Amino acid sequence: MDARHTTQYAACRGDRMTAEPSFADIRDAVRRLCADFPGAYWQAKDRDRAYPHEFVDALTRAGFLSVLIPEDFGGSGLGLAAASAILEEIHRSGGNGGACHAQMYVMGILLKHGSDAQKHRYLPRIASGELRLQAFAVTEPASGTDTTRIATTARRDGDHYVVSGQKIWISRAEHSDLMVLLVRTSPRDDARPGDGVSVLLVDLRDAVGKGLTIRPVRTMINHATTALFFDELRVPAANLIGEEGRGFRYILDGMNAERILIASECIGDGRFFVDRASAYASERSVFGRAIGANQGVQFPIARAHVQLSAAALMVDHAAALFDAGEPCGTEANMAKLLASEASWYAADMCVQTHGGFGFAEEYDVERKFRETRLYQIAPISTNLILSHVATHALNLPKSF
Repeated sequence: MDARHTTQYAACRGDRMTAEPSFADIRDAVRRLCADFPGAYWQAKDRDRAYPHEFVDALTRAGFLSVLIPEDFGGSGLGLAAASAILEEIHRSGGNGGACHAQMYVMGILLKHGSDAQKHRYLPRIASGELRLQAFAVTEPASGTDTTRIATTARRDGDHYVVSGQKIWISRAEHSDLMVLLVRTSPRDDARPGDGVSVLLVDLRDAVGKGLTIRPVRTMINHATTALFFDELRVPAANLIGEEGRGFRYILDGMNAERILIASECIGDGRFFVDRASAYASERSVFGRAIGANQGVQFPIARAHVQLSAAALMVDHAAALFDAGEPCGTEANMAKLLASEASWYAADMCVQTHGGFGFAEEYDVERKFRETRLYQIAPISTNLILSHVATHALNLPKSF
């Protein structure tokens, strides 16, 4: 990395920052990095369904993917709010943090519940980029978001667990060295359905072809999504994170972090659409004047900006609660709902503003349109968020 990049990206490193990090500096550094990966780069990756290794490597060298790792282990030791700022700027710049965002939200499981031996073995190598922790395997074909009903099992056999089952919609498994895997180590108890679920850290380099088969799933976006098949895969018992049977509790923090970070990506997407629509509406002239002078064009752009500004405040609030160690499940869910809906409105508005050019690959609008649509259903659907708010915040009876 040249001196220009070193100066730009060091702003997020703990050894170059005061106690109160300047997110403005972080955002500026991310924008400068993303400028090296313009629309043509992402268009080519999208066409070829290729993983953006160069972009992920650049983020790693810059220290952005180790932002949550404590300084003692080679990271920046910052909070989720800083990680949110990073991902928002990636998306506002036209990129896609989906290639690497899991390393941020999965990190908390290892940081909070991993043993000292696990932290010392893995965290410095993740921070340096020697290892990638990009895969988080929870969802299964039959259980969906009803996580307590997962059927992938792990039985203890001496100093190993033997894993059998299947996962679906697991992104980046082909491009990660490590994977956090949720398994059932004892049968489900209807009275306490979350009990008996455990978390294993799987070294994918040793697993593929030795009990683990990875099959790509082609989707409408380039998200490196796969199905995983476990056939008596042996995982060292030393790779159990925390206590056996308590894994469901461990992943809840990770899920809250995931929803907050995805929400920040949606804010970035939405601002990308508003930026692009505003610029195009100011430049595009029809009937002798810029189309942005017409209220029928400018009002939807303004509405998108208003909705995104409000959603961003909710995202900031949820991240602040998370970083303070306060309960934030409802806030994380609301942030994700508001941000994803604001982004989807902005996406539709941007296509409409561009007219036919909104469907042209070279404008990047159609690619981002497809990418941001995902967040209406992932990592949790809008309807399930509404159900959570109804039962947890409003004390309404459960519907299922």
